[in-house]
Amino acid sequence: MTTQFFIEKLKAKGLKLTRQRLAIIEAFVAKAALHPSANFLYQEVKKKMKGISLSTVYFTLNEFSRRGIIHTLDFDKMENRHEGNTEAHIHLICKQCKDIRDYHSLLFDTKNIEGKTGFRITETRFEYQGYCPHCRKDDHKELRK
Repeated sequence: MTTQFFIEKLKAKGLKLTRQRLAIIEAFVAKAALHPSANFLYQEVKKKMKGISLSTVYFTLNEFSRRGIIHTLDFDKMENRHEGNTEAHIHLICKQCKDIRDYHSLLFDTKNIEGKTGFRITETRFEYQGYCPHCRKDDHKELRK
């Protein structure tokens, strides 16, 4: 996903492109693979735009999520995260480092599910929690003790 992709989505939803929104979009695109939190994006954006507030970042992300431009991933035990991939997919969440990775599966063919069941799907969320390969390296250290 590119900055232009999000700008077009913004315009299609009737939202104006402000300097703040553009800065947030640029930071989001640069760090999209991380599924960034609002606080993380705030730290990135304020490097280029000193006057931006954390509340502006939260408000903008909430507006983008409400309009279907991005998804907000709500969590009980960690900070909410955001993603630009609005298609159905699985999240692999590391319980140690909190990394989130996307995994695409044919199981989530929502058009096929809707066609077979008549159920209109508006949201999907499926996640596996465990340990990423980087954090699993520590498994062997623990076993040697």
